[in-house]
Amino acid sequence: MTTSVSRPDQHAPPRRRDTVRADLLASLVVFLVAVPLSLGIALASGAPLMAGLIAAVVGGVVAGLFGGSPLQVSGPAAGLTVVVAELVARFGWQATCLITAGAGLLQIVFGCIRVARYSQAIPPAVVHGMLAGIGVSIALAQLHVVLGGSPPAGAVNSLVELPAQVAQARPDAVLIGVATLGMLLLWPRLPRRVRVLPGALVAVVAATALASMTPAVPRVELPGDLLEAITLPTLLPDLPWLGIVGGMLTIALIASLESLLSAVAVDRLLREADARRAPPRVPRSNPDRELIGQGAANTISGLLGGLPVTGVIVRSATNVEAGARTRASAVLHGLWVAVFGIALVGVVELIPLAALAGLLVVVGAQLVRIVDVRAARSHGELVVYLGTVAGVLLLNLLEGVVIGLVLSGLVMLRRAVRARVRVVEPRSTGAPWRVIVEGSLSFLSVPALSRTLATVPAGVPVQVELVVDYLDHTAFDHLDAWTATLRAGGAEVVVTEPGAREQDDPPRHGYATWSQWQEVDHAPHAPLLAGVAAYHAQAAELIRPTLELLADGQAPKGLLLCCADSRVQPNLITRSGPGDLFTVQNVGNLVAGTSMRAALHYATEVLRVPLIAVCGHSGCGAMRGLLEGGQRPGDPLGDWLASGAPSLDALRTGHPVGRAAFAAGYGEAEALAMVNVAAQLAALRASGVDAALLGLFFDIPTARVLVLDEEAQEFRPPDDQSSSSGGAKPASASTDGTV
Repeated sequence: MTTSVSRPDQHAPPRRRDTVRADLLASLVVFLVAVPLSLGIALASGAPLMAGLIAAVVGGVVAGLFGGSPLQVSGPAAGLTVVVAELVARFGWQATCLITAGAGLLQIVFGCIRVARYSQAIPPAVVHGMLAGIGVSIALAQLHVVLGGSPPAGAVNSLVELPAQVAQARPDAVLIGVATLGMLLLWPRLPRRVRVLPGALVAVVAATALASMTPAVPRVELPGDLLEAITLPTLLPDLPWLGIVGGMLTIALIASLESLLSAVAVDRLLREADARRAPPRVPRSNPDRELIGQGAANTISGLLGGLPVTGVIVRSATNVEAGARTRASAVLHGLWVAVFGIALVGVVELIPLAALAGLLVVVGAQLVRIVDVRAARSHGELVVYLGTVAGVLLLNLLEGVVIGLVLSGLVMLRRAVRARVRVVEPRSTGAPWRVIVEGSLSFLSVPALSRTLATVPAGVPVQVELVVDYLDHTAFDHLDAWTATLRAGGAEVVVTEPGAREQDDPPRHGYATWSQWQEVDHAPHAPLLAGVAAYHAQAAELIRPTLELLADGQAPKGLLLCCADSRVQPNLITRSGPGDLFTVQNVGNLVAGTSMRAALHYATEVLRVPLIAVCGHSGCGAMRGLLEGGQRPGDPLGDWLASGAPSLDALRTGHPVGRAAFAAGYGEAEALAMVNVAAQLAALRASGVDAALLGLFFDIPTARVLVLDEEAQEFRPPDDQSSSSGGAKPASASTDGTV
C-alpha cells in the first residue's frame, strides 16, 4: 500500500525544550530592538527617559501575561508620542502618569463590555492617515534634535522654525544624527547573513562610538536607575479634571485601536509564517482579552511613572520572525529590559541625543507608507486619508481622527446616493447599445441618468444592465418610462440584472464562453477586454475583500500541474479561489523542463505546500501527438513531447492504469493521458518531493473529474468508495485516508 510522503512532524506537538529555546532566543532579539526605541519614544514624548523603559518592562510582562494576542509585544509606541507630549506640556508629567493609569482602567472596561468588535468599523484610511500624521510630526520635531536643538511644540511650529534651526545647527550633533540615519537606511539593504543584530541597535551603538570623539555633544541624562525612576502619581486638588478625563479617553481609544490593529497584523504574520513552518504555534488573538491585558499594563505603567503602553507591530513582527512560540517570549523581553535599566544605566548615559533623534526620524518616516496612499486612492478614500493627516498636523490627533471619520461619512453618503451611468456604443452593425448603471440608483441620480439616457439614439436596440444594489421608486419610474418610450418607437430594449437565473432571458454569464454571452468583435483583443470589463462590473467588488487579505502574501494549500489546454480551468474544476492553489500549466502536464523544476522548488521549499496534484484530461493534443510520433528532434513541440515518451512506453508495455482505462471504454488517447498522470506522479516521487501526491483526470465531455486510486491502479469518481480493499485511495494517501 502506498503511504503518505507528507512531513512526518506536520502535526506533532513541539517539544517543551524546543519551545523554551525558541522563546528565549526570540526574547533576546526583541529586547535588543525595544531598548533604543523605548528611549527614543520617551525623548520624543517629552517624558523622563526612564519612563520609556518602565513602559517596556510593564508592557512586556503584564500585557504579555494577560493580553489576548500571545505573540504580540507591548511597550511605548510612536503612535502616542504626539498625544503624550501635548499632555506633558499641558498638565505636567505627574498628571500625565495619572491620565495613563486612568486610560488603562477605561481599557479594562472596554474589554469587559466587549467593544473590541466596533474597532473594525473604523476605516483603514482614517487609521493610516492618523499614523502618517503622527509620523510626520515625530520626524519634523526630531529633525531639530538631529541639528542640535530642542523640538518645538506642534508640527506647524517644527516646520516654521526648521530654517532657523538649520542656520544654527551644531556640526557634532549633525554628524552623529546623519550617521545614525545613514546606518538605519543602509542596514536593511545588506545581506541577511550580515544583519545578525537589529539595525536600530547597531545604529545607536555606532553613533555612540562616534560620539566618543566629540565629548561636547548632548547625551542622555538619567537621574538614577530604573528602580529610582519609579514615581507614583499624585492627586492634586487644582487639576482641570475635564481635560484630565478627556486625556484618559483619548489615550484609551488610541492605545486600544493601535493594539487591536497590531494584533490583527500579528495574526496575519503568524498565518503566513506557519504556512512555511510546522507545527503551528498559537491560536488567533482574543481582542477583548487583549484590551483587558493592555488596560492592566497601562494602569500599572501609569502608577509606576511609565509611558502609555500599546501593542507595537515592530517588536511583534520581530518576535514572530524570530520564531517565538508562546507568550513567554514577550514576558522575558520585559525582564531583560528591567535588568538592563537597573544594571547598565551607565551605558545608557553614553548615548547621544542626536542618535535617538535620528532613530525617531526614521521611525516617523516609516509611518508614512506609500502603500497606504495607494490603497486609499484605489478605494476612493484619498480625501479621507489626506484630511486625517492634515487634521493631525494642523490641530491635534483626536480632532484629526474626528475629521477623518466625518469625511468617511460624507464619502459613504456620496456613494450611497450616486449611481454611475455610462453608455457603450456598439462596434459592429446591429449590435445593441449598452447602458450600464452601477451603484445606488435613487431619485438623486435621476438628473444624471436622464442626461445619459438622452445620448442613446432613437430606434436602436438597447441593453440596459442594472448592476445596482438599490433602486428606488422614482428612479425605477423614470427608467420604466424611458424604456416604454423606446419600445413604442419600435426599438428593442432588454433590461438585465446580474444574478438572474439561468432560465431567464437572457441568461446570466455563469461559466459560459465569451461567444455565448457577449457580442464578439472581430478585433483579437475585443473578447478579452470585454471579459475584463464584465469582471469589473460584476465580480471585482465581491472578490476584493478576499484579495485584500492576500495582498501581503500567499499560503496555497497545494500545487496543481495541469495541461495548458484552454478547456481545462483549474480553479473551476477544483472549486478553488484566490490563494488556494499554486497552479502550473504546460502542454501535456509533464514534470519536465527548467520552468517546472523552478515551480516545484518554489512550491515545496518556499511556500511549503502539503500537496502536489497532477491533472490530465480527455482529448489532449499532446497525448495525440505522442501517439502519432510527433516528437521530432529540432522542433520545439517535438523536443517538449519527447519528455512524455516514458508515458507512451508504459502504455504499450501494459501499464495497469492503461488496462483499466481500456476496460472502462476509453480510447487510446484517454488511456495514455491517464497513464501519463501516473507516470508524472512516479517522477515526482522519485525526485523526493516532500508533499502528498494526488492524480486527477478531467473528462471534458461529461465535465467530471476522476481521482487516481493507486492501490487499484485506476481512475474513479471521487465519491466512489466501492473497493475490494475497503475504499478508493488517492495517490500517496495516508493509512487514515487523508491526503
